[in-house]
Amino acid sequence: MGVAVSGWELANAVAAEGQLGVVSGTALDAVFARRLLRGDPGGHMRRALEAFPIPGVADRLVDRYFVEGGTPVGIRLKTKPMPTLKLSRHLRELLIAANFVEVYLAKEGHPNAVGINYLEKLQIPTLPSLYGAMLAGVDYVLMGAGIPRTIPAILDRLAESREVELRIDVKGGEDRFNHFDPAELSAEPLPPVKRPAFLAIVSSHILATMFAKKVEARVDGFVIEAPTAGGHNAPPRGRLELTGEGEPRYGERDVPDLEVIRELGLPFWLAGSWAEPERLKEALELGAAGIQVGTAFAYCEESGFETDIKRQVLKMSQDNQARVFTDPIASPTGFPFKVVQMEDTISTDEMYAERTRTCDLGYLRSAYERDDGSIGWRCASEPIDDFLEKGGTLEETVGRKCLCNALMANVGLGQTQREGYVEPRLVTSGDDVAHVARFLRPGADTYRASDVLDYLLPERLTQ
Repeated sequence: MGVAVSGWELANAVAAEGQLGVVSGTALDAVFARRLLRGDPGGHMRRALEAFPIPGVADRLVDRYFVEGGTPVGIRLKTKPMPTLKLSRHLRELLIAANFVEVYLAKEGHPNAVGINYLEKLQIPTLPSLYGAMLAGVDYVLMGAGIPRTIPAILDRLAESREVELRIDVKGGEDRFNHFDPAELSAEPLPPVKRPAFLAIVSSHILATMFAKKVEARVDGFVIEAPTAGGHNAPPRGRLELTGEGEPRYGERDVPDLEVIRELGLPFWLAGSWAEPERLKEALELGAAGIQVGTAFAYCEESGFETDIKRQVLKMSQDNQARVFTDPIASPTGFPFKVVQMEDTISTDEMYAERTRTCDLGYLRSAYERDDGSIGWRCASEPIDDFLEKGGTLEETVGRKCLCNALMANVGLGQTQREGYVEPRLVTSGDDVAHVARFLRPGADTYRASDVLDYLLPERLTQ
C-alpha cells in the first residue's frame, strides 16, 4: 500500500489480531531518514535502533539524520543519497537499518507473523533491504510489479550469510549485477537469520506455473492480484486498448485460471475487491488460503496516510463520490497505476501542471548505457530536457508523474523544494475505495484495523 501507508503501526495492529500484517518495503530508507529528520515522534525509530545488531550503524545514522524537536515544517529536509549501481557504505547501512526498524516495530509486542512487500521494479535497494528485514526476523517476503524469479534463491543464500547478486536491467546495453555480501558489514560475527517464506504477487496462472515449476529455489505461495487492486497493476495481456474513459481495457485473457493455480499445490491468496465476508468465503471455497486486503485498511486510524486524506476520502465514499482512475501513463514504470481522483493532488491537470519537475529520490529511475559504455540513470518524470539529453524520447514524458515525491507527501514526509513549494500528493487505492465508508461505526468519522477484521470475520464478535 504505497510508501509507508502500510507502515509498522498498521502491520503491528493487524498481526496482533492474528492475521498477517505486511509492511511496505518501498522507499524505507527515505521514510526512516525523514522520520528522524522530523524529530522521531514517539522515539520509535531510535528505540528499534537500540536492537540493531551491527555495531556502530545506529549511532552513525542518528548522528546524520536525527533533529531534536524536528525540522520545522516549510524547511527543506536534508536529503539522502540517490540509489546507484554501487551503493555507498552509508546508503547500504541506511537501507539495512530502515528495513530492520520497520519489521522490528511491526513484530513488537505479539508473537505473530509479519511480512514485507517489495516491488521487483525497484532493483537497486533490494539486496540490503531484504537482509535488513531478515535481521529483524521477517516471516514473509512478498514481491510483485515484475517477475522476481531470482528472489527465492537470494533468500536461501542470505539465510546462510552468503554473498548474493541481482541482475539490474539496463536499457540499450548489457545488464549489470548488484552485489551484496553480509560478511562485509562487520568485523564481528553476524547473528543468524532465518529464511522467510516467499510469496510471488502475480496476475495470471501462467506466471504462477512458471514460479512453481521453473524456479529452482523454493516458492512458498502466491498472491493472485486482480486489476481492481490499488497501486501498480499488471498491464492487460496483448495489445493495449483503452476504454472510452482512457483506462486500460482488461478482458477474459486477464482472468487467471484458479483451477490451474490450485493444482500447483501451493497456498494462494486472492487480492483485488475481495474485502467482503461473503467474498472471503467464496475465496476459501475456490481453494485459496485467504485474501489480501489493502484499500480497506488504508483509511483506518493505524494507516500511514495523513489524517486529512483519510477523512476526505471517507467523506467522498459516504457521498458516493470516491472514484479511482486506472492511469495507463502516470507511472514511470510503464505499469498502469491506480489514482484516486482528489482535489489538491496531482490527479488534477491543474496541480500536475503547476508542479516543477524534479527527480531527487530516484527510486523509479531506469539504468541505461551511455555511448562510452558507462551507466546513466533517467526517469520519464524528471525534467524533460534532462530526460531527452539522456536519450529518452518526448513521448515517454507525456503524463508521467513523480510517484516518489507524491507518495512521500501522502504520509506527511513531503519535501519542501528549493523553489519553496511543498511536493503535492497523489493517492492510490483499489476500486474498493468507493465503499470504504462501510467500516465506519455509527456516529464515528474514523475506524480502526480491528473494525475491518470484525467486518470480514463476523465470528470474531461472538467469541
